[in-house]
Amino acid sequence: MSGVKVTVEVEVRPTESREKVLKAVRTFFDPQRVRVEKLGESEVVIAESTTLASLMKLHYALRVERILDAARNALKRGIQSKNRLVFYLHKQAAYQGKVSFVSGDHESPMGAIKVTIEHPDVKAVIDWLAPYTVRGRPVFERDMPE
Repeated sequence: MSGVKVTVEVEVRPTESREKVLKAVRTFFDPQRVRVEKLGESEVVIAESTTLASLMKLHYALRVERILDAARNALKRGIQSKNRLVFYLHKQAAYQGKVSFVSGDHESPMGAIKVTIEHPDVKAVIDWLAPYTVRGRPVFERDMPE
């Protein structure tokens, strides 16, 4: 899978526990590498992977929670180019095991989880994560794009 990079960034605010923020990240993402960088009084957790398989928990959760249509719309809004997709997840909801898309930090009181996917065909990634549905059921299930 050349050209694939998944990066998850989230601020750990001074009043938060780094372990709880890491738990929120790992709820929907299995990173290959995790590092913590200082950002003024805060820290930023940066989790990275070079495979879409790291998003299998998110893939599964979108189906369990039956939010494919909402997810597809949020993902499509996040397309920045044919090979770059950015979307945000509510940090506290992720900690509780729920998927909640937000448009940025301002919609999540403790900050949002920023997910950046770089892939040769982000539309194929969206079709895999959140396929088109009819009455809430996927019209097709796409294999994970390479």
